[in-house]
Amino acid sequence: MKLTDFKALTFDCYGTLIDWESGVYLATQAMRTVGNLSITRDEQLEAFARHESTVQTETPTALYSDVLTETHRRMAADLGVKGLTEDDHRRFGESVPYWPAFDDSAAALRRLKKHFQLVILSNVHRAGFAASNRRLGVEFDHIITAQDVGSYKPTPRNYEVMIEDMGKRGIAPSEILHTAESLYHDHWRAGQFGLSRAWIYRRHAQEGFGATRKPEIDVTPEWKFHSLAEMADAVEAEA
Repeated sequence: MKLTDFKALTFDCYGTLIDWESGVYLATQAMRTVGNLSITRDEQLEAFARHESTVQTETPTALYSDVLTETHRRMAADLGVKGLTEDDHRRFGESVPYWPAFDDSAAALRRLKKHFQLVILSNVHRAGFAASNRRLGVEFDHIITAQDVGSYKPTPRNYEVMIEDMGKRGIAPSEILHTAESLYHDHWRAGQFGLSRAWIYRRHAQEGFGATRKPEIDVTPEWKFHSLAEMADAVEAEA
């Protein structure tokens, strides 16, 4: 099957289109300063991954800003950081609008929109994505957030809602290409639903999984690209 055989790209946003690792790391500066931490960037991102996924599982209907606030609180306790205030935790919780887009995201999305419907399936709240969408500079055909679903990926319900919504738009699962960076949040679960997958492997030059957990099973997406621009190049070459 070719990339251009699909009708819709369903995107993860954070880690795929928005550089959430840089956003998270910059927003935890107060934690490093107050705690005088000497850990590496990836060590702090791994602590974030552990606690974020736990908080999402424990409080699936919580707004993402509240998930982030509690994640920051638990990270501080885990890393032995004392002296942070509730305002420090809340500032991290409200940091999503300040997370930068990857340099190639906006231009690549404009190129891809000529060939596909563009859909968001994201672990975020509506207000948070609205701020990120302004950085991406493209109008998505459909947006599904964790706030809309009442749970967080990789919960099956998020994919069930997306597939149902796309069906109402006349697009079958076989016509969907799920496009994401995270093997844990996206690719292994999307594969269980029989969706084709394109891996935007943003961390290809780094070891480990950074701000996401290791997937629970081995995952081999059908396509792999090191950037969204590389994927757009491949689509245009086919077209």
